Amino acid sequence: MFREMRRKNCVVSKEVAEKILREGDFGVLALSGDDGYNYAVPINYAVEGNKIYFHSAKTGHKLDAIRNNEKVSFCVVDKHEVVAEEFTTYFSSAIAFGRIKIVEDDADPDKLRGLELLADKYSSTASPERRAKELGRLNALVVPVMTIEHLTGKAARELVKRGDFG
Repeated sequence: MFREMRRKNCVVSKEVAEKILREGDFGVLALSGDDGYNYAVPINYAVEGNKIYFHSAKTGHKLDAIRNNEKVSFCVVDKHEVVAEEFTTYFSSAIAFGRIKIVEDDADPDKLRGLELLADKYSSTASPERRAKELGRLNALVVPVMTIEHLTGKAARELVKRGDFG
């Protein structure tokens, strides 16, 4: 169902791909957009198990695209170093493929869990009062949740040789 990577010497292990995904600061969510155009949006996220959690306003292009086609991919770049003298870049990245659903119901445990994970990742120093206030705004947003069906990781062959990736 999913293609094998062409450059076998650039493939990283599943564990490294998972680490890149878990520890990234942001990624790009790729969706099927309007009129056959792809729509890729940079977005914050949090990972737990085989789920990737996002947050969103209740309306917009991203949600319309998700409602139109639940199949998505999500890319995170861990390292990126331009090496001008070699006409290349040294990079490592992970791409997750899967299906996404929009969690709108405040009673759905995925909604609160996603927001808790996002708060842990991006606002870990917030006071308990501020955190409670923000998490109390469940009805103001939705939580798209991607279930990973396939994960792949890749790094520049130079980094693979050195073991310097992820």
